[in-house]
Amino acid sequence: MSTPVLDPDLLKAFVAVADCRSFTRAATRLNRTQSAVSMQVKRLEDRLGVALFLRTTAQVDPTPAGEALLGYARRILALGDEAVGRLREMDVAGKIRLGVMDDYGTFVIPPLLSSFLLSYPNIRVEMETGLTAGMPQRLGEDFDLVIAMHPQGAGGGRFLRREQPMWASSTSHDPEHSDPLPVALYPVGCLFREWAIEALDRSRRRWNLSFVSHSLAAVESVVAQGLAVTVVKAGVFPPRLRPLSESDGMPALPAADIRLHCAANLSAAASLLAEHLTSSMSREDGVHQGS
Repeated sequence: MSTPVLDPDLLKAFVAVADCRSFTRAATRLNRTQSAVSMQVKRLEDRLGVALFLRTTAQVDPTPAGEALLGYARRILALGDEAVGRLREMDVAGKIRLGVMDDYGTFVIPPLLSSFLLSYPNIRVEMETGLTAGMPQRLGEDFDLVIAMHPQGAGGGRFLRREQPMWASSTSHDPEHSDPLPVALYPVGCLFREWAIEALDRSRRRWNLSFVSHSLAAVESVVAQGLAVTVVKAGVFPPRLRPLSESDGMPALPAADIRLHCAANLSAAASLLAEHLTSSMSREDGVHQGS
């Protein structure tokens, strides 16, 4: 004996009657005639071999079999709608201009883009990395989306995660006995540069800005050679460097918020990526989420 096929059109008629407790009201909801809805329910009953409704002069009530089918019918219809919506989304095409910090553009964002672009093969992402302090002001003109770093609790946009800046040195460098302390930082406009200088000055630590570069890789390489210390995010801490703390004579640093900024009137493609980044980055645990 073959298994009956549950036709979605028949299930829609069944669910409408169950919800409305009336063939007449169900027909109005579905924009069909009452006889058409009655015929569809009858076809479903015949296909399943059970009665689905008890019909009285007052109203129509589901039988025990109808009650049992109702939950399955809702799930089948919802899953069908979800599948159609998902397939339609896959046809979305377009270019997205994304601005992001250098370290996130190197380590955090590429795996997220990989999973996103597998789902949306007709979307193209152009990513610019660098200092993000001025990027939100360029939304609409140069960027559709910007992932930027701000002081904790500031910056607007969508909160993605919290990052704790950390001092870092090579495994061989002893910063406690360096006087003045050589420091490798990013150019003016970098929040970590500002915080590092302020923290060192407050602690009355003698220091010297020995290396400045826009390049994360260049700063990391200089520090790995034991030539200076720097500041990096705990969430993307370079494995070849050593974290430093107050026990190493380094001053404490404040936490930073990572936030997503969106241009007005986002395209469908950019809206999809914004939701993907928000859900993916916000649900990740670990050092990103607290200080």
